[in-house]
Amino acid sequence: MRRSRRAEALALLGLARRAGAVVKGTEATREALRRGEALLVLVAEDGSDAQTQKILPLAEAREVPVEVLGPRNELGGAVGSGPLTAMAVTQSSFAEQVRVRLGRE
Repeated sequence: MRRSRRAEALALLGLARRAGAVVKGTEATREALRRGEALLVLVAEDGSDAQTQKILPLAEAREVPVEVLGPRNELGGAVGSGPLTAMAVTQSSFAEQVRVRLGRE
């Protein structure tokens, strides 16, 4: 049985984390955006508006794509963490492949 696009993207994020290509959490994501390292930002569909609004304007200003990817517990679980509102992918090959799996490229 074929896995869903979201499940494939989440599995790829686990691999990206092991490769050191993911930063986890709102503050780490903001810092990666400021440094120009974030190539893709992922936010949880159930993340708080306050946390999300810390990231979205910065990502937009830096022209970094943002994808909404499941609930906080799934987003965090994909990278071996507790619930996360946001994370950033910092390696171009992983960022591109996550977007492909989500049907965005």
